[in-house]
Amino acid sequence: MARVCQVTGKKPITGHKVCFSNKKAKRRFLPNLQVKRFFLVEEDRWITMKVSSDAIRTINKRGLFTVVSEMRENGVAI
Repeated sequence: MARVCQVTGKKPITGHKVCFSNKKAKRRFLPNLQVKRFFLVEEDRWITMKVSSDAIRTINKRGLFTVVSEMRENGVAI
């Protein structure tokens, strides 16, 4: 499975690991993804999503139904 948030679209980025002597080596910064179940009251069912911690905060702020509606408008199947 891809390490991509279904709500925000966050994905791994690349950068450098820097040691004490300032040598640089390539590394990946992974998003903080969680597999989470949400209960969608309007449809009376559970949905499972792979979301970042930032997306969980967005869902708490704006509401699950609003976020899912916008995702469906953009063509994401849930």
